[in-house]
Amino acid sequence: MANIKSQIKRNRQNVKRRMRNRSVRSEINTRSAGAEAAARAGEEDAAEQLRMAVKRIDSAAAKGVLHPNTASRKKSRLTRRIARINAGEEG
Repeated sequence: MANIKSQIKRNRQNVKRRMRNRSVRSEINTRSAGAEAAARAGEEDAAEQLRMAVKRIDSAAAKGVLHPNTASRKKSRLTRRIARINAGEEG
């Protein structure tokens, strides 16, 4: 445990930030999984769920929770997975 006042405050801030970042990352994973599941099930709102997942990833990158390149990679992989799922259903 730190005994310097500024470090004690910094530790408190780090805990708050870590909890906030963890919830944002968790939401991204949940929305991505939901979009993929909707595409597999052939639901009508699958495109909307993909849009919301991408929107949340962009938001996390803007807030600094995710690095911009990481956000771009996640969006790309998610859209490619869903496109493959849709192509498999159509073909």
